Amino acid sequence: MLRIDDITYAVDGRNLFEGASATIPQGHKVGLVGRNGTGKTTLFRLIRGELALESGEIFVPRGTRIGGVDQEVPGSDVSLIDTVLAADTERATLLAESETATDAARIADIQTRLADIDAWSAEARAATILKGLGFSEEEQHMPCSAFSGGWRMRVALAGVLFSAPDLLLLDEPTNYLDLEGAVWLESYLAKYPYTVIVISHDRGLLNRAVGSILHLEDRKLHFYQVPYDKFAETRAARLAVAEAEAKKQEARRAHLQSFVDRFRYKASKAVQAQSRLKMIARMQPITSPQEAALRKFSFPEPEELSPPIVNLESASVGYNDVPVLKRLNLRIDQDDRIALLGKNGEGKSTLSKLLSDRLEAMGGRITRASKLRIGYFAQHQLDELFPDETPLDHIRRLRPDETPARLRARLSGFGVGAEQADTVVARLSGGQKARLSLLLATIDAPHMLILDEPTNHLDMESREALVEALTAYSGAVILVSHDMHLLSLVADRLWLVKDGRVAPYDGDLETYRRELLSLPAPKPAKPAAVKRASKDELAALKSDVKTAEARVAKFEEMREKLAKILADPTMYEAEKLSETERWQKKFAEVEDGLEKAETLWMAAAERLEAAEARG
Repeated sequence: MLRIDDITYAVDGRNLFEGASATIPQGHKVGLVGRNGTGKTTLFRLIRGELALESGEIFVPRGTRIGGVDQEVPGSDVSLIDTVLAADTERATLLAESETATDAARIADIQTRLADIDAWSAEARAATILKGLGFSEEEQHMPCSAFSGGWRMRVALAGVLFSAPDLLLLDEPTNYLDLEGAVWLESYLAKYPYTVIVISHDRGLLNRAVGSILHLEDRKLHFYQVPYDKFAETRAARLAVAEAEAKKQEARRAHLQSFVDRFRYKASKAVQAQSRLKMIARMQPITSPQEAALRKFSFPEPEELSPPIVNLESASVGYNDVPVLKRLNLRIDQDDRIALLGKNGEGKSTLSKLLSDRLEAMGGRITRASKLRIGYFAQHQLDELFPDETPLDHIRRLRPDETPARLRARLSGFGVGAEQADTVVARLSGGQKARLSLLLATIDAPHMLILDEPTNHLDMESREALVEALTAYSGAVILVSHDMHLLSLVADRLWLVKDGRVAPYDGDLETYRRELLSLPAPKPAKPAAVKRASKDELAALKSDVKTAEARVAKFEEMREKLAKILADPTMYEAEKLSETERWQKKFAEVEDGLEKAETLWMAAAERLEAAEARG
């Protein structure tokens, strides 16, 4: 069990935690969520004891092994498989000691312990993990130095999974995985035998790999024993209540202030005015939680071009005269939303570069509309930003004639606020850099937008904002992402990049996920026999709908009358406050009754509609 008890911790004078508490039961899989910058990674460092609390306590049972991916594996000459095997330090130590031990009792102890930790199957387990994270059998025996930083991060992740700590702390593990690796990790974590806490903005992982959510908000921790979607529903209801209560309080404050403004200088009403001022001062402001506001994107709209905007005929593409993809016969129209599927190394990025005109075709024919503008976003572009320049400098380079106010408005439209606009890129967060890169990619209102892993570094609210922006965008979208939630909401066509070819994928994303995990397809449910609705049944259902409608109308009439009573400023005079509270209670009861009546009305209407459809 992990217990976080009333902790307080500040960075640069700003409290990240203030009296925060939570208890994580042993063996639970937990998603740690919250806006970027609220302190999730700091909480991991506090749990590991790397930082000292100002007050409170974090209790971890004695002997608990805590593991996490702190940094990538260095580029050494050690093979991937040996690097992962070395991550289990107990096994490595025992094996080394077994080579030199001479005492019979100690040798027996070593061999017993090696059997207990299943040391002899270690290489097979390590190979399985590496394969799941995208490394072929041949690559597993190559040195770490042969791989880029992103791939070495996968090796680091493989190492910590192999070592199987009692408390596994993972910070955005899917950021350096492709869709296939992310799907494998979901499955692996769901079956992991010990406690897991994972910081993630990946809804798929938070729904399938964990069963609980730890939410960091307003410097507090809230533990929900449900997957993410259920947590989101609960939270949305809480936000709605908070918003409604804030509106009620603001209305009452306005009524009180109105009385004060009218009578504060009138002698006969001065005492009453002063009492209302005291009431206003005593009112505790009801504020919406930090994350209530969704930070939106706004993509400029391109003009319409005649289809197709891109057409490939027997095209091939590759590097150094070696083709990666061949015999490509593809067509893209401006209203297409296409997700590229396929394992890493199959050629998704190569196809993206070909479509964006960053890579020339080696053969065949590729035709683009004459006025076609293409926007391109890939993770490596974050590294191509100028670290010593501000976002304002970046956008001014592309729009030198625009006023500073217009440039700032463009940045604001992508969630880059006034303070960040004047901050050098080197000091921006990953999410802020991603927003700037998205702005630069779309500033010319492209007819086709190619996005390669756009959600890395974006928090949950920003990802939802991106979904909304892409849904409203009138250009074509080519999307490569490990975020299955994003793909399911944006893409309406799937292309599979495999074995040097690109072809439409006939199944849906869930079918593809099941194929990756080698799961059997679900058995189709037997269709139920359809029973035709009788005239008497239809008449009874129509009567139910009319009764429900009348009930709703009655509640609406009552609500309107009560609203007029409560809108009278004299209701808030001191001598009438007890009466006012009774009216407010009645109003709340009527609102609750109206909500229930509307629910019953909708249910009755749906039953009638279903019966009419049956004939």
